[in-house]
Amino acid sequence: MSDNNEIKQIAQRLVGLRDALDLSVQDVAQKINVSADEYARYETGESDIPMSVIFSVARIFGVETAALLSGNDTHHVAYSVVRKGKGVSVERSKAYKYQSLSGNFKNPNGEPFLVTVEPKSDSEPMHLNTHDTQEFNLILEGRLLLQIDGKDIILSEGDSIYFDARRPHGMKALDGKNVKFLAIIL
Repeated sequence: MSDNNEIKQIAQRLVGLRDALDLSVQDVAQKINVSADEYARYETGESDIPMSVIFSVARIFGVETAALLSGNDTHHVAYSVVRKGKGVSVERSKAYKYQSLSGNFKNPNGEPFLVTVEPKSDSEPMHLNTHDTQEFNLILEGRLLLQIDGKDIILSEGDSIYFDARRPHGMKALDGKNVKFLAIIL
């Protein structure tokens, strides 16, 4: 599935959720702290939808992040196994790929993802985002520059960090190589 097609499908699910809750674009935008114009662009599927927006919508409206990403309803309450390479995957822009590791577990307390960050040119600015949660990252391979609230932190394989994701943060793969890490959004 192409990146743009995945974004359009997520956008359709956002519209469907808003319609089901009988809310306006303005209502949702206000609840997740973005402008109505910005949120309307997400619902068209023409603009990349940041994971922070997907997390916020899921938490505020009581739906599973995995359901917004995949369109599948979650239902397992005892356990959910995700086999290697089989989790719901969403390619975020050209540089970020997220694979959900919560599977079909209903109401998880955290959202685990396998994240792959591809290298970008040094001249390309780092995209910063925020979400109203905490985040844990464990580097599985490569080196990552993580910027949190203006502070640069370099993480290598085996390093981990737990941080307040309400603070502006962004990341960049170092050494011209992909970085893979486990991210848990709490």
